[in-house]
Amino acid sequence: MAFSDKHKLLVVDDSAFMRKIISDFFNDHPTIEVVGTARNGQDALRKVETLRPDVVTLDVEMPVMDGIEALKEIMKKYPMPVVMLSSKTREGTHSTLSAMENGAFDFVAKPSGTISLDLHKVKDILIETVEQAVKVPKSKFDHSLQVTKVPSPARVISPKKITASSFVSRNQKIVLIGTSTGGPRALQNVITKIPKQIKAPILIVQHMPAGFTKSLAERLNQLSAITVKEAEDGDILQNGVAYVAPGGYHLRFKKVNTHYVIALDKKEPPRSGHRPSVDVMFEDISRFKELDKVAVVMTGMGADGAKGLTRLKKTGNTIAIAESAETCIVYGMPKAAVETQLVDEVVFVEDIAQTIMKYLP
Repeated sequence: MAFSDKHKLLVVDDSAFMRKIISDFFNDHPTIEVVGTARNGQDALRKVETLRPDVVTLDVEMPVMDGIEALKEIMKKYPMPVVMLSSKTREGTHSTLSAMENGAFDFVAKPSGTISLDLHKVKDILIETVEQAVKVPKSKFDHSLQVTKVPSPARVISPKKITASSFVSRNQKIVLIGTSTGGPRALQNVITKIPKQIKAPILIVQHMPAGFTKSLAERLNQLSAITVKEAEDGDILQNGVAYVAPGGYHLRFKKVNTHYVIALDKKEPPRSGHRPSVDVMFEDISRFKELDKVAVVMTGMGADGAKGLTRLKKTGNTIAIAESAETCIVYGMPKAAVETQLVDEVVFVEDIAQTIMKYLP
């Protein structure tokens, strides 16, 4: 790729030190060049207008105009992928969730506060996130555009398709959801449409660091008819409650008498770079063959969930739902699930809740 053909990156942070470190990360990058820096949100908007970058890294907490307000303006005027950088404070995690809801591509957590002298610890994650962001068409971030609703060519029906009528039996039901990049916004679209009287617990793995998952659960709980909480070790699964796997822990299960109980696991290392892992959740719940499962794989990078879905399908009644490419920010995880040829339904994100409920009594 010629130098002039590189993807253009704008770095926004109120700390000159942080701007320098982030810019240095992309020195000699083969496909991405830093075309400018900005010290606050207002400065960022001016630079976005003049430099027309392909991607922006945006600090959440800044003076004059913070990252959230700047993000809203960028998405309104110049929709594009924006990668947020956030501290792990309670205020920082809540602000990050707000950024996700307002269209940010993804976020990277600073290791040690607003000015992280050890930012090099997340260098590889930040570079990979920016690399993935520039691959997404800018139209995906323009929410004024309407998705053309045509049947997805990726629809694959399992040869052993379970119909809604045959799936509704006396067996206890459980809903399993796995997602990554673009997940917070997608989850808000799905979980807020689930009725309070749903006769199943919901288990959610969203790839996020510790601290951010608690803020995600609290935000979804405020917006939803059902109860949403960050999963805790020893929680007894209850109908009408959604449990979000905490960052840094795999979500496992045990049976105590007639109850299914959450068992958080920090001993097993990350699977494919993730803890929590969708594969681990799917595989662990597959041990309970008496449960009917509705497994949902939504937007996200990578292939987490595909192996676990194969295990689920081999060990009991499982309906598999994948988010359509048309509504995914990143069609990685759903694509891998579809390629197993075990997916029963491929649907737009706004139709996922209704599709889940179709298979529940």
